[in-house]
Amino acid sequence: MANRTDPNAKSIHGTNPQNLIEKIVRSKIYQHTYWKEQCFGLTAETLVDKAMELDHLGGTYGGNRKPTPFMCLVMKMLQIQPEKDIVVEFIKNEDYKYVRILGAFYLRLTGTVTDVYQYLEPLYNDYRKLRQKLPDGKFSLTHVDEVIDELLTKDYSCDIALPRVQKRWALEASGALEPRRSALEDDFEEEEEKEEDEQAMDIDNGSYEKRLEGNLTKEKTRSIRHFHMDRDYDRDRDYDRDYGRGRERDRDRDRDHDRDRDRDRDRHRTRDDRDYGRERDREGRDRDRRDRDRGRHRSRSRSRSRSRDRRDRDREDGDHHRRRHHERSSASPRGRPEEEPKKKKKEKKEKKSDGTDHPDPEIAEANRLRASLGLKPLKM
Repeated sequence: MANRTDPNAKSIHGTNPQNLIEKIVRSKIYQHTYWKEQCFGLTAETLVDKAMELDHLGGTYGGNRKPTPFMCLVMKMLQIQPEKDIVVEFIKNEDYKYVRILGAFYLRLTGTVTDVYQYLEPLYNDYRKLRQKLPDGKFSLTHVDEVIDELLTKDYSCDIALPRVQKRWALEASGALEPRRSALEDDFEEEEEKEEDEQAMDIDNGSYEKRLEGNLTKEKTRSIRHFHMDRDYDRDRDYDRDYGRGRERDRDRDRDHDRDRDRDRDRHRTRDDRDYGRERDREGRDRDRRDRDRGRHRSRSRSRSRSRDRRDRDREDGDHHRRRHHERSSASPRGRPEEEPKKKKKEKKEKKSDGTDHPDPEIAEANRLRASLGLKPLKM
């Protein structure tokens, strides 16, 4: 019952006015506490009081997409459908900015194209600040002219799809709208009128001719200044031309100097290369000569070592032959004289190895006993 549209309300854009808001948003508004408590039983007269209490605008916010009080009042205006004069008074209200925005938003949903441009475009001159609730629940700062521009140029505003409107230039071409006139043009016209009045007063006082003379003197000084500037420009151009020629001559001279220097460098390089080749040939010949001398010296030292080895070998062979000849000559043919020295040596060894001639009498006697028993003597 409370959510039904007024029976006397007319259809807007061929449909129920409440259908201009999407069904999901409508259901959210119907379930909201503000709609049930504050918007129940409102009329066109009492709606103004609720509109004056608004402190922000916006669509839906939060995880559950709760509607703002601004959206609930828009829904209530679509339900009761106030008269056009009341909506225009909402828009013209300069004391309460949220009341103005509420009327502009409702007119954008339900008004004709000409009414939208006629009543909303003057609000571009309103630069007051507004608080807007974002979908995440935070507040942002905006202005009245920004909200009006969004209503006239965008397709969505406060989570509601706006009806399409024609472009202004198409309406001007068809004659439905006059060309837009800016509010600043009135100020310009007022300034032009003031200037015309001042000129008329100056003509009456005779000061207009003095101003003309002053303007003529200014033009003369300006022409003289331009003449001097042109003469300076010609002098600078001649100087630049002469300077450019001088720079070209200097560039040619530097190029010739660089060419001569490169030629001398090439000549010295070929001479150095030739001397270097000669030095390399000389060093190669010296190296070959040193290698030959070194080989010759090695062969000579090798032959010397061979001859020395041969002489030593011959000397050793001679000594050996001499020694053998001496032994043969000193020995007898039967070998008896050689046996006698051997026997003497054995006897001496036996005498020495007996141990009876030891200086200590006890050891000597012990050795005698050991000798009689066939044992080895004591060595002490």
